[in-house]
Amino acid sequence: MNYKNVVNTAWKISLSIILGGAILYWMYRDFNFQQVRHVLTDEMNWTWMLLSFPFGILAQAFRGWRWKQTLEPVGEKPRSSVSVYSIFLSYAVSLVIPRVGEFARCGVLKRWDKVSFPKAIGTVVTERAIDSLLILLIAALTFLAQIPIFLTFFRKTGTSINSIFGQFTTTGYLVTAVCGISILILAWYLLRKLSIYDKVKSTIGGIWQGVISLKNVKNIPLFIFFTIAIWGSYFFHYYLTFFCFEATSHLSIACALVTFIVGSIAVIVPTPNGAGPWHFAVKTMLILYGIGTYDALYFVLIVHSVQTLLVILLGIYAWIALALTGKKKDTDKILN
Repeated sequence: MNYKNVVNTAWKISLSIILGGAILYWMYRDFNFQQVRHVLTDEMNWTWMLLSFPFGILAQAFRGWRWKQTLEPVGEKPRSSVSVYSIFLSYAVSLVIPRVGEFARCGVLKRWDKVSFPKAIGTVVTERAIDSLLILLIAALTFLAQIPIFLTFFRKTGTSINSIFGQFTTTGYLVTAVCGISILILAWYLLRKLSIYDKVKSTIGGIWQGVISLKNVKNIPLFIFFTIAIWGSYFFHYYLTFFCFEATSHLSIACALVTFIVGSIAVIVPTPNGAGPWHFAVKTMLILYGIGTYDALYFVLIVHSVQTLLVILLGIYAWIALALTGKKKDTDKILN
């Protein structure tokens, strides 16, 4: 069993690295990397990059504070510091195995503050749903404001929605629906027959408690503030980097918002920190806004690399901080 877990983990890591690496190789196959050093030392304005760092840190800190707030309605009271450290660590861990950070941060809270793992996962699901809705709303408003740019993007990348759905026939839709329903029925049947059904049922129950916890959050305005602050911080962490380079310093905040949204959607592809898909999406949009190909490539390579380094440093800091933080005992949780 352990051998299978090791193989599956190794496969996931290899696949994500290969996918991201393949995209990066295709993008930078004829790129002059010797020039990157010149850009970093002689052309880049590092002041703006340093000014962007606090927003990158705040984005993760706000997420930790919001998570603590969503856990309280289900009877869990982690420390604010541990909640923030868990977020720092989760982003760093996800650089190795995409998406595993969500489980890692729940594991940190369980180990240090005795927080129920299923309930923690449930609140993570709630958070992701809220964040997805917010991003979709912002993306819709941005799309309406910048329709010409997006249409050009779809045309040049060959991702026309009509061309994708045009390949489906009525029979194809029916077969897809039947297969989907069949899979759900089979999964339900297998869960009923498994000897660990009670454990699975208990786990799902804990997750559901976390999902519905939002309606019992005490301070809704604070929750809304944290949510807006998270994405506002992410945006300014990205937008301020425009002023690091002469080629992008003149671009409008609308351009920054478009490329930010497209990049945020691109990182759904499971590669370490979105490496590859993020580069391609942001570079393509920058070119559509009139930025030269090489300038766009320099921008996405340097910005993504520096911001990834910040994530690593925050992860190391959290790991050290957690090592120096005492763990709650079961009696401490009862008293709280």
